[in-house]
Amino acid sequence: MSAESSSDVKFEIGHVLFIDIVGYSKLLISEQSELLQTLKEIVRATEQCSLADAEGKLLRLPTGDGAALVFRTSPEAPVLCALEISKALKSHPELPVRMGIHSGPVNEITDLNEQANIAGAGINIAQRVMDCGDAGHVLISKRVADDLEQYPQWRPYLHEFGECEVKHGVRIHAFNLHADELGNPAVPKKFKNAQRITRAKRTRSLVGMLTIAFADRARNCCPHLYSSHSDDVDNDPEKQSHSA
Repeated sequence: MSAESSSDVKFEIGHVLFIDIVGYSKLLISEQSELLQTLKEIVRATEQCSLADAEGKLLRLPTGDGAALVFRTSPEAPVLCALEISKALKSHPELPVRMGIHSGPVNEITDLNEQANIAGAGINIAQRVMDCGDAGHVLISKRVADDLEQYPQWRPYLHEFGECEVKHGVRIHAFNLHADELGNPAVPKKFKNAQRITRAKRTRSLVGMLTIAFADRARNCCPHLYSSHSDDVDNDPEKQSHSA
């Protein structure tokens, strides 16, 4: 990329809500179309989308099995939108949706079809945060959680899950957003697996430490049991004669 073209790239902080339909690829084409249409109608009907759209501060990125919404208003916008969607989904149990939220750098680009598009770390991380969840989850990155935590009204909604490993070994620190009947309070499968691995590592480490400590204590208490063979030969006249 030339210096001139690279200078034309405009980066800004976007507040991203990434949405997808869980198990979408396993559905019949007719089912995919029907569920996507229902999801589009739910998203379009949210107050946050309407407000941001009216101000020209909302970008939509279709993803095949969902969408990425980039708000250029405030960090709260995608969170409020996600809660609106979560509430509406209560009336659509046939639509298993998960969501991920992150605030990060984004930039507008033109794709191969000469259509306006958007890319950047803000989009990528929001997707990875979403990938850590199961149906019904609204997961947010630590950055978004740190912003929301400054406001008392959001604190009851924030539930820390810790780190989850996603594609290419990238580790994502995520929080669960839920309260009352909104969101999914359960621990996602990926976090359960991560917690299981962490517990196993801690157990192995503890067993190793205890084994070493026991061996050291045994040597101190019963040194005669740990004397070397050469010491026995040196102290036993009969063994000395055989050695000669």
